[in-house]
Amino acid sequence: MQDLEFSEIVGLICKEDSRFDRKAYDFVRQALDHTVKELKRKQPERTGKSQHVTGAELLNGIRDYALDRFGPLTKTLLNTWGIRRCSDFGDIVFNLIEYNVFSKTESDRREDFADIYDFDEAFVKPFQPAGTRRSRGASSGA
Repeated sequence: MQDLEFSEIVGLICKEDSRFDRKAYDFVRQALDHTVKELKRKQPERTGKSQHVTGAELLNGIRDYALDRFGPLTKTLLNTWGIRRCSDFGDIVFNLIEYNVFSKTESDRREDFADIYDFDEAFVKPFQPAGTRRSRGASSGA
């Protein structure tokens, strides 16, 4: 699908469902491409087979791609696009499925994107200094 077509489809989706910024759809499409490439690299037996990924695989790929691309600003940026939880990614994916941009199998469901990880754990904690996780006044000798 050409970018112009994708952009037009995203415009239609955003008119129907204004919860997410247009940039969120571009990001999910890029993250899906990244995820497929990474899965093929890590699991060479997938080469030549369907490029289908599960909801959990996509969410893990989204997390890795976002952290690599946006670093400590990831959660803030996702929130500005209207994405606050894993199920929001599922809503974006299923909006794209409804417009035949993405495809799905019979077993794919929106629920596959529910609660795979907590956004603070996934996008904030990796950038917190290790010392801030310890309680104050804790002695090191025991």
